[in-house]
Amino acid sequence: MSDNNLKHTVVDNLSTGYVKLKNPKSSFIKTDISNKKIISQILKKKKINFNIKQINISENNKIHTLRGFHYQVSPYGEDKIISCIQGKIHNIVIDMRKKSKTYMQWQSFNLSEKNRLALLVPKGCANAYLTLKMKTWVLYLHSQFYKKGFEKSIRYNDPKFNFDWPHKVRVISNKDNNVKFV
Repeated sequence: MSDNNLKHTVVDNLSTGYVKLKNPKSSFIKTDISNKKIISQILKKKKINFNIKQINISENNKIHTLRGFHYQVSPYGEDKIISCIQGKIHNIVIDMRKKSKTYMQWQSFNLSEKNRLALLVPKGCANAYLTLKMKTWVLYLHSQFYKKGFEKSIRYNDPKFNFDWPHKVRVISNKDNNVKFV
């Protein structure tokens, strides 16, 4: 994955990094099959092997809304590509792969409509974000379909990780707020 537009951070031989997608923003707003093809072509040009199975958009109307941490386990583990198409987020990825050199370590990234960066999150890594602006939209590309019984969660304020959120959480779902500590 060598490209001048890739700001790359390694998490145990699988990439977690920024990818600058030089494509009109409008191609990300609709989630019909034609946009799936356009996005797949962009990824292929960047030498990113990613088979899109599901596309989601998360609309967050309030500032400091927290979503996550979520990931799926085998046999439905999934890679994700995450991009902020409106507003701004502080995103944290945790490596939950037990055989990884970076197991239980985390990294943070800022994604926004201005920097137009996308984050590739490998299978076995949990993801969460905090909105930094009102009316923030986050686009998710998934390499696997959602399977309810295979989703795992980590609490956003688990003391084992000592996460560095830039602001206090104001909005969080009951589901995310009631996750037990690791």
